[in-house]
Amino acid sequence: MPGYIEDRWYKKGPDGKRTIPTERHGQGKRYKVTGIPGVRSRSFVGLTGPQGAKAWLAKAQHESSKGEFIDPRSGAMLLADYFEEYWATREGDPGTLEGQQQSIRKHIVKPLGHLQLNAIKVPHLRQWLKDLGKELGPGTIGLVWGYLSTILQAAVEDERITKNPCRAKTIRPPAPPPKKARAWSKERIRVVQANMEPRFRILVDLGVGAGLRQGEAIGLAVEDIDTEAGVLHVRRQLKKVHNKLVYALPKGEKVRVVPLPVHLAERLQAHLKEFPARKVTLPWVNPDPPENDRQAEERAPQTHELIVTAPLGGPVRRDSWNERYWKSALVHAGVIPAHPESHPTSKRRQLMKFVPSREHGFHVLRHTFASVMLDAREPIVAVSNWLGHADASITLRIYAHMMPEADGRGRAAMDAWFESGSDS
Repeated sequence: MPGYIEDRWYKKGPDGKRTIPTERHGQGKRYKVTGIPGVRSRSFVGLTGPQGAKAWLAKAQHESSKGEFIDPRSGAMLLADYFEEYWATREGDPGTLEGQQQSIRKHIVKPLGHLQLNAIKVPHLRQWLKDLGKELGPGTIGLVWGYLSTILQAAVEDERITKNPCRAKTIRPPAPPPKKARAWSKERIRVVQANMEPRFRILVDLGVGAGLRQGEAIGLAVEDIDTEAGVLHVRRQLKKVHNKLVYALPKGEKVRVVPLPVHLAERLQAHLKEFPARKVTLPWVNPDPPENDRQAEERAPQTHELIVTAPLGGPVRRDSWNERYWKSALVHAGVIPAHPESHPTSKRRQLMKFVPSREHGFHVLRHTFASVMLDAREPIVAVSNWLGHADASITLRIYAHMMPEADGRGRAAMDAWFESGSDS
């Protein structure tokens, strides 16, 4: 089997014994394991050098012959440094990657980045999870855990470590509590809408009447309304990437068609009469300067006549809209309490402070849309398509509790089937 141990301090004399000092005598590490194909040489020092070298040689020869050898020195790289190397090769939606990177830097690199890859063990992860639990909820911890596991699995596949400690059987992230999507009553929706700036009230109609996500609602253009066919074409969303607004495909990169109720069509017509659509030009997907012709073509700016724009005519920024207008309407409608330092009656809404209202985000309108559709006994597959879910199982998992109870029609149908069969 290839491989041998080289004594770098002594060479053999005429008697075959290593008694003649070499030019390197007393310098550096004495014993060097080398000659194994695909395995970097490694040196050992001290009185235990021969034993350490022999054990290393045997281990490297055995694992190399099976194609399983991983040099532990490769795992001496810091997690923070490996993340930079790993992240540089990532591809995908810029907005999604940006959000993931921010979360990884804050919750993984900051507390664990000083550790070497091969030094990250289960006890470290237990303490890390305990610390995360002091500031994050179970659902967010699960996401962060997944990010770390993916990074460490990449290190395994890059042959820097032998195994991923996140896959140990004795440790798991906390299970997220079951969440049920909740719909609003018609009365609450009307009150919130009435307390909103008039130019933005149509967004409530689009959320409830068509199940649009917030980014899809503010990215809807005149060209997407087809009153003759009675549908809305959901072709894009407005999102923030690197703190700049861009157009992008809807979540999941799926365009879709949703029903356009007569009521919503009339609301859209009235809105456009009072607040005419404005042309807005934005980059597609990525606002960064292109580095080649292909990127220039993919990121070429697009212009659309947006149905909803900011008071000064530009595109609506979701984060500022949520703080200035949505939460303000929630406070005035009595949905969330006023911040102790705020004055809910103030007309200068942009200066108000608001308490967190994750439970009452814009998505609650989408939940209401789904609730109404399912209560009307629309097929789950159809509702899934209208919501833009990847498949109906997602819709069923989120909205199963909103589906009406069986009313006995199945039993009646089965009785009728048996009765008709007995007569034949």
